[in-house]
Amino acid sequence: MSTLLVPYYEHPSVRPSEWEAIVAAAPRLYGVVLNPASGPGDRPDPAFAEIAERLRGRDVRVLGYTDTDYGRRSRAEVVQDLTRYRDWYGTDGAFFDQVTSGLGDFGHYQRLASSAWGAGCTTIALNHGAPPHPAYARLADVLVTFEGTWDAYRSFRPAPFTAGRTRQCHLVHGVPPGAPVGDLARTRGATIHCAVPGEGAHPWGTLPCALQAG
Repeated sequence: MSTLLVPYYEHPSVRPSEWEAIVAAAPRLYGVVLNPASGPGDRPDPAFAEIAERLRGRDVRVLGYTDTDYGRRSRAEVVQDLTRYRDWYGTDGAFFDQVTSGLGDFGHYQRLASSAWGAGCTTIALNHGAPPHPAYARLADVLVTFEGTWDAYRSFRPAPFTAGRTRQCHLVHGVPPGAPVGDLARTRGATIHCAVPGEGAHPWGTLPCALQAG
């Protein structure tokens, strides 16, 4: 079972060797989050289009990054992102970031999920960053139920979470070499994960630990 969901937010022309490593790891990947400009941007980027095509050619899910701003972005803005990703990069899924965890905005996200399905998304990932209300499992294939530092993850003790067919994912940054993130994720209910050494405001500009040479 593929276990790595890779959010790698660097341009292919700036970090070509890192992108080559991601493409080469195709059999291990659940999917890759494509993020040209904190979203799809205002126009197609040929370098990202090429990467997306190569990943799809190796049967890797390509998910378009879309910030939902904890329910504050309008449905029209989100749908525009989804359409651009589909038309420009041929994405087959959506990675909704900054998703609320409580039921107050559930209806909004239900509408966003319906729009994503209507736009041709076959995979939806919701990044709550913490365990959400179980109802969100009805909307997604993947729920990110932890995003944070390695120090925080070591003490993370989630309550039992029933997600049905939906898989849980843990995203961990500031991870030292050899840290057993994959093993810990599985014991905590997550069958998908990503661990990166990056820290600070832009940790997802570093290659996952599992894909680094040596």
